Amino acid sequence: METAPLGGQHLGEILVRARVITATLLEDGLARARQERRRLGDTLVAMGAATATDVLQALAVQLGIGFLSAEELPSTPPLIKELSPKYLRQYVACPIAVDGTTITVATAEPANPLLLDDLRQTLGMSVKLCVAPTAPILEAIERAYGANTALQKIVEGMGPVPDRDASPEDDVNHLRDMAFEAPVVRLVNLLVEEALAADASDIHIEPFEDSLRVRYRIDGLLYDQEAPPRRLQAALTSRVKIMAEMNIAERRLPQDGRIRVTAPGGRRVDIRVSTVPTIHGESIVMRLLDRSSVFLPFDRLGFSGPTARGFEVLIHRPHGILLVTGPTGSGKTTTLYAGLDKINRPDLKIITVEDPVEYQLKGINQIPVRPKIGLSFAAGLRHIVRQDPDVIMVGEIRDLETAEIAIQAALTGHLVFSTLHTNDAPAAVTRLQDMGCEPYLVSSVLNGVLAQRLVRRICPACRAPDHADAGELLALGVTDATGVELFRGKGCDECRGTGYRGRTGIYELFRITDEVRSLIVRRAPAGEIRRHAVEHGMVTLREDAWAKACAGLTTVAEILRVTQEDT
Repeated sequence: METAPLGGQHLGEILVRARVITATLLEDGLARARQERRRLGDTLVAMGAATATDVLQALAVQLGIGFLSAEELPSTPPLIKELSPKYLRQYVACPIAVDGTTITVATAEPANPLLLDDLRQTLGMSVKLCVAPTAPILEAIERAYGANTALQKIVEGMGPVPDRDASPEDDVNHLRDMAFEAPVVRLVNLLVEEALAADASDIHIEPFEDSLRVRYRIDGLLYDQEAPPRRLQAALTSRVKIMAEMNIAERRLPQDGRIRVTAPGGRRVDIRVSTVPTIHGESIVMRLLDRSSVFLPFDRLGFSGPTARGFEVLIHRPHGILLVTGPTGSGKTTTLYAGLDKINRPDLKIITVEDPVEYQLKGINQIPVRPKIGLSFAAGLRHIVRQDPDVIMVGEIRDLETAEIAIQAALTGHLVFSTLHTNDAPAAVTRLQDMGCEPYLVSSVLNGVLAQRLVRRICPACRAPDHADAGELLALGVTDATGVELFRGKGCDECRGTGYRGRTGIYELFRITDEVRSLIVRRAPAGEIRRHAVEHGMVTLREDAWAKACAGLTTVAEILRVTQEDT
């Protein structure tokens, strides 16, 4: 019988309109399908009236979803550990892209009423379906879930796990021996190499009762990766801890360490390692610091013309304080490095105090914070001012002591760069006051504040026109998008099926005028200061982001994700 239509479209009618079959063939097919109690599509294929691809393309039209050819399926589909190969073969379905809480699944059985509900219940995610031919889907399942991945080959060569009843000393010795065995070494190397190849910023290795979870943070979001068996957790952890010069016998307390590796192409990568004890073993996070990616030239930060000019004016001031604000991982250090590089010249002495020094800038004195021996931001800053600097960069103003020394340095003729954690630029004023800084001092030294976020860029390899969602535009505050052409990424091998590749900055530059200084002195609330700034031309984060969406660089959904606290 014919598939139940959506929106009044019957499968047979779609095939006739597409001139795949004639009306006469449709009548014959319907009669035969009723007689044999088969689906119309299967019947037409059996009759030789249509190909399986013809039927699937018509089903895609009927259901209002996309159709992908074999060439359009990713060569390395994402591995979803909750879905077994047997389950996927049963539904002839394969995940092809994951974006936040939404997963896209290609299937040759899109009309199966159980598929969507089953996937939603199993994954707890929003599910988007598209249609693809059976054979390429089964091949994709084998590529993603077959027993011939690099990790699985390494695991097959592993030796036995340590005896749980062994003495602590014997256990540690066994783990140390395993950590130097070739399979364990290759396993850790593979995790790092794949993370670097994916441009990941972090590797998360998390133990649970009966499994290990491995995730990479790529462009700000975490993605599940293929994980080794739970039995290898101890050996894997020991290998990482030995590489990071940590104590493998200490499993009760958090530890920090560092690894330096050389990536393909000669890139030097620092890896900051953190371990914390959990009820199922030690959780590991490895922060990958690619020195070549921390620094970007000023003209590649993603500033709009007016913001670039305004920021350049501020970094060339002879004295005062310039702050860059935003959450952790929003690119603040990269922006400050670009600013320092822009003004770096022989007649200026520039000194920084950082935690840690993420990129070595030629001609600039850089001091790493060492809290264990008393070298904090405040202590470093206090001694920097005796080094006759012209420009000072403090990695972060974390407390009143650091803020007061920075203010004093600015009052005595130094230009000070630093960062704060605030949601928007004007809020930096009230944050300093909340720390205990006197308003008259803040108003005297503060030149400006740059707030920023990082949004994912649409993958250029699979960028396609997109329709604006009215609800999303309303949430963004856009009331008229007439004539605006928006884009999205469809998902491809280049972007690992996400539709995004790389990130760019969105910015909000708040320049301190005499009127703003008056507001600061009388302790005006953050909301009033922000309203004044907007009324006098400050471009907000969302306005800057919308301009980038209109330029085809990012999506409205991505803007809303990154700026959800900005209403």
